[in-house]
Amino acid sequence: MTELSLYRKYRPASFDDLIGQDEIVQSLKNITQSGKVAHAYLFSGSRGVGKTSTARIFAKALQTDEKDIYELDAASNRKIENFRELSESVYSLPFASKYKVYIIDEVHMLTKEAFNAFLKTLEEPPAHVIFILATTDTQKVPDTVRSRCLEFNFKKATFASIRQALLNIAEKEGFKIGDDAISLIGFLANGSYRDAIGILQKTLSYTEGKDITLQDVEQANSAPALSFAIGFVECLANKDAQGALAILQEADDANMDFAIFTGIVLDILRQILLLRLNEKHKETLNQKFTDETVEKITAIAKTAKHLNSGAIVALIDKMELSHNLGNSPLPLEIYVSEILS
Repeated sequence: MTELSLYRKYRPASFDDLIGQDEIVQSLKNITQSGKVAHAYLFSGSRGVGKTSTARIFAKALQTDEKDIYELDAASNRKIENFRELSESVYSLPFASKYKVYIIDEVHMLTKEAFNAFLKTLEEPPAHVIFILATTDTQKVPDTVRSRCLEFNFKKATFASIRQALLNIAEKEGFKIGDDAISLIGFLANGSYRDAIGILQKTLSYTEGKDITLQDVEQANSAPALSFAIGFVECLANKDAQGALAILQEADDANMDFAIFTGIVLDILRQILLLRLNEKHKETLNQKFTDETVEKITAIAKTAKHLNSGAIVALIDKMELSHNLGNSPLPLEIYVSEILS
């Protein structure tokens, strides 16, 4: 089942396959139907949200033959020499299409000199050339380049869209996966479809293609059990320092990844804060967690007023400390001391 990478196997091949980018899809469809095609586009957004896949789909929708689609990774072709070569190549006519489409990924990685060389081509490109630039960091793309592009900002994958994508794969591949397992995959993926599918593949290898449980995701990805993180937050809510430290010790003995553990705790504290600010947020929680977990988060939000925005900021500070200490419970132990002192 997993001989071929699931991400490659289920990479979107048409506009209808794209999930969670409805406004962008509609705009690009309108462009292809109207024939009013710009010479340069900038696709921005976090990693793994479908920028390069959409670029290829858009190119194909413009009836561009595969031989006339060129992909360039700016991270490894970032020097001025590379773009001098590109500037020369754009003037040759397409092989079998109306357009030659150049997809330049991670365009923000170009050197200043390379950007300057590329800008000359971007200002007055041949009529048969379309550039689609993709970036995870628009702030590093010069304004002179951005101003010459039609820009589309891709959204991070929501839990609902990741859930839909994983359930579609599960149905086609013939296995089942529970919502609690999907919830953890969604958290670990941090808004990236590509990462979510990669985590799914890793878990499938662990289970040998069988149905996937929450415990399978935890064990295959060295992720702490959600129950550990919930239990830790409950101890914080009850001002039970001894219980919180005991959970950290147990997590340390089990060699859990404290970076992931801290991230899950941070997410739980965020959900508590959002629920306290807006009762309707419970609808989102019901999509993301089991009923039992939602009940615990709701109870904490009502009673533990000390778990507020200040507690979240303090935990973010400890996350920065953990980068220098490796896989250590010490930052969280200090956090317990500070929050409950």
